[in-house]
Amino acid sequence: MTETTRIGAYGLVLRPGQILLCRIAPRVEKWAGWWTLPGGGVDFGEEPSAAMVREVEEETGLIVRPSGVAGLDSIVVPGGDSSTHSLRILYNTEIVGGELANEVDGSTDLCAWHDIEEVGGLRVVSLVRAALALL
Repeated sequence: MTETTRIGAYGLVLRPGQILLCRIAPRVEKWAGWWTLPGGGVDFGEEPSAAMVREVEEETGLIVRPSGVAGLDSIVVPGGDSSTHSLRILYNTEIVGGELANEVDGSTDLCAWHDIEEVGGLRVVSLVRAALALL
């Protein structure tokens, strides 16, 4: 069995009463249609906060600045021939530029603001629930 550790960096992009979420694209078959935080994998040698800024811009069109670590989330996803341990760093953010836009040909296909109290009615990945617990 192959065991892999993956580090991801994600942005808590908020405005009063709302959180920005991205819908996972159909090409990601297992999670297509589910909502997640904007963010993604940290490249080798990349600062996690820089990865978060890069990923948020790629997925949402918004330029953000990290304003501190909101928390960490750790999850092990077992698989048949391989298991993945994902360590996910969540950053508080401040929007400093850009315009909301959907990612094209990426892992997400739609970004939208959601009322925080209504997120429980959406199909969300565990990362979103972890983020809500930090608010």
